Amino acid sequence: MFLTKRFYIIGGAVVALLIGGYFYLPLFIAGQILIAILSLAVIADAVLLYSRRRAVDAERYCAPRFSNGDYNDVRIIVESACSFPVNLEIIDEIPVVFQRRDILFRVRMPAHGRETVHYKLRPVRRGEYGFGHIQIYISTPLGLLQRHIRRGAPIDIAVYPSYLMLHQYEFMAIHNNLAELGIKKIRRIGHNTEFEYIKEYIKGDDYRTINWKASARRHFPMVNIYRDERSQQIYSIIDKGRIMQNAFNGMTLLDYAINASLVLSYVAIRKEDKAGLATFAEDFETFIPATRQSGQLQRLLDSLYREQTVFGESDYSALYVHVNKYISKRSLLIIYTNFDTITGISRQLDYLRQLSRRHVVLVVFFEDVEMKAFATRRPTALENYYQQVVTDKFIFEKHHVSAKLRQYGIYSLLTEPEHLSVNLINKYLEMKARGMV
Repeated sequence: MFLTKRFYIIGGAVVALLIGGYFYLPLFIAGQILIAILSLAVIADAVLLYSRRRAVDAERYCAPRFSNGDYNDVRIIVESACSFPVNLEIIDEIPVVFQRRDILFRVRMPAHGRETVHYKLRPVRRGEYGFGHIQIYISTPLGLLQRHIRRGAPIDIAVYPSYLMLHQYEFMAIHNNLAELGIKKIRRIGHNTEFEYIKEYIKGDDYRTINWKASARRHFPMVNIYRDERSQQIYSIIDKGRIMQNAFNGMTLLDYAINASLVLSYVAIRKEDKAGLATFAEDFETFIPATRQSGQLQRLLDSLYREQTVFGESDYSALYVHVNKYISKRSLLIIYTNFDTITGISRQLDYLRQLSRRHVVLVVFFEDVEMKAFATRRPTALENYYQQVVTDKFIFEKHHVSAKLRQYGIYSLLTEPEHLSVNLINKYLEMKARGMV
């Protein structure tokens, strides 16, 4: 049981009256009367608060696992068993990692009422997150005392890679609204595609696809319909070295890469390609063979859930050896990493060139958003000019890395972390349409 602010205000008034009674007797008598009234009110308040053993029940409802980098819904349903209105202060013991102090809800409940409170949590790291109890402080309309009760059992929630983003892409794909997410419609270049069927010519069809033999038989123009080649292997290869520990908006580059690889795998499987996964750091670690069988996305999700960065430098020689060992068929290898300087790429370029001889290699690396924003500011002091020169040099180095890769026939994608998924899917669709894969 706790005394409320209202009790202390009234108590302060009583003390002031009693002190004033030393100078004016009626004030002392008024103070004594107020003490008696306050005492009776406190007793009545206590009787009301403890008239029922379970005055209020509360239950927390949330998904059994959270989506990393997304806002996840949490609901608390509160029910009152009291026959009179009550005021509640509800505090949910959220995981300490969120460092939030605003999960406090004040609710006025009618007699035998039921209310639902909502809030959202955005995790930025994968792993186990522990929720505690729901702390509830009850007060009656008198508002002199508060009763503390504890509801809800502690639970652990697993934070997985961004499956909410995956569901969003799936929903948009079903309704053909992927353009709203920034996915472009890529025009098919050439005919590096598989023949599907023949149909009657309609206005707008490419006249170069007219099938003259079929047209002669039907006495009407007929055209060949093609589709993108299928059953191609798409491997997401994620670098877990120290360079992927850099953070943007609270999430590491590794987490952005994991989320993007999951979405790309979904899109690849919908395009009837095979999606696979590999991770490496100081050694070659995870490997999931490419397939489009049911359950592949869940296998990728479960595997990506456990991945963490290391403090050592990544070994591209181990990557080259194991890719040659495990991937025999020509595939699209999407390597998520982060090269900052031309010196960094020069050390690994030989291995990337060797990989590109047997496979199509796409290197994905990241723009430094904060550095890019700093470079656009107007200098206000001499020191700022020097800083911007250095910043421009680092930005130029990123583009130089991209040009260096292109020089050796290695594709690259330089992107901001927050736009990685959209830009990567567009790049994949473009490469499919141009017959690069």
